[in-house]
Amino acid sequence: MSEAQDPRANRSDEPSAPSPDPAVLAELEEMRSSIDNIDAALVHMLAERFKCTKRVGRLKATHDLPPADPDREARQIERLRSLAVEADLDPAFAEKFLNFIISEVIRHHEAFRG
Repeated sequence: MSEAQDPRANRSDEPSAPSPDPAVLAELEEMRSSIDNIDAALVHMLAERFKCTKRVGRLKATHDLPPADPDREARQIERLRSLAVEADLDPAFAEKFLNFIISEVIRHHEAFRG
């Protein structure tokens, strides 16, 4: 597709966007760097959490315990919702996040049994 046919092409009759302030770009880069560090920490924390839950899964399988524990899951969800409120995080989001993790943990525990 030629530049003339591409509606996204920069056309001379349209005003160009102003150049962002270098200080704003520097601040944006600093914030993104912090986000990248937090994302890395989250991945490492999740890896550690799953190392622990895999040990739990092996223990449960060895002792013929069920892969899921609905009472504990309910307590954990309530605990995480409370922590989310204290941290000014949407508790519904925190619950969805924990439910996602719990479902993955149960899947691992069921695999140990199989």
